[in-house]
Amino acid sequence: MAAIMRFHHHSSWLAGSVADLPTPFNQHGEIDAKAFARLCERQLEAGAPALVVAETAGEASTLSLAEQEYLIRTAVEVVHGRAKIIAGAGSNSTSHAIELARLAEAAGADAVMSVVPYYNKPMQDGIAAHFQAIALSTGLPIVLHDVPSRTIRELADDTLSRVAERRQFIGLRDGSGDVTRPMRLAGRLRGGFRLMSGDDATALAYVAAGGNGSISMVANVTPDLCRAIHSSLSQGRPQTARDLQRRLTALQACLGKESPAALKYALSLLGLMRPAMRLPLAELDEPSKAAVARALMEVADEDLLGAAEA
Repeated sequence: MAAIMRFHHHSSWLAGSVADLPTPFNQHGEIDAKAFARLCERQLEAGAPALVVAETAGEASTLSLAEQEYLIRTAVEVVHGRAKIIAGAGSNSTSHAIELARLAEAAGADAVMSVVPYYNKPMQDGIAAHFQAIALSTGLPIVLHDVPSRTIRELADDTLSRVAERRQFIGLRDGSGDVTRPMRLAGRLRGGFRLMSGDDATALAYVAAGGNGSISMVANVTPDLCRAIHSSLSQGRPQTARDLQRRLTALQACLGKESPAALKYALSLLGLMRPAMRLPLAELDEPSKAAVARALMEVADEDLLGAAEA
């Protein structure tokens, strides 16, 4: 009964700056648990309300089921209730997505993130039925993930409104880059449903238009700065938020071009993890590495300096 009732809990924690964590690999290509724990602790020190694991930045498509379970259990153990763990559980196969959701629940995750099915281009009715089937398989809250650049199909506003009527769906990671969407959806979604930008380049405008926060790549690199941006917005200081955001412009551009390779390289420059990738993804070429290094220098953030010296 406890698991079935979990999605009735409030969703106010899904707000502000939430990092989509990369999956560190050691020299043997295996998960580097120590580096992953460091990434988790760094987010907790910055006051992160939640962590996303085994999702886009985490190279979920290259992880085995055993590795995904290991990552989730490791995050749960490290965090120890200090933040929520959102586990990636997306697939273009409904049965596999159900398997991933059940695995995440057994591993102790607080919520799952489920992406619009990719590659097979389902109709909107199929997308809705896919998400409803996942909801029936788990007692965990579900964060929807709409990222048309990767899935080809979008999660249409009408479909989102229909799916979100079930209270188990607590929010949307919106990677569309459409900053008008929060205003467009105002009044169409039930109270408590959270709208989170999934696009760093437009996150500030998205939140200013009524969004609740962002699920971010760049927050892995500059967690304190990202938190300060969101805090400034929530406190009615948009100019301060814009001034802080400008420091991230070059870095966000780098991460947007080749992520998570650029993200992993940036974190490696800070001494937090190795830049190793799994095929078909590869490490950055030398010009791209130089661009990331320059972008980090432009941030000139005390948080980054502290990380590099640790």
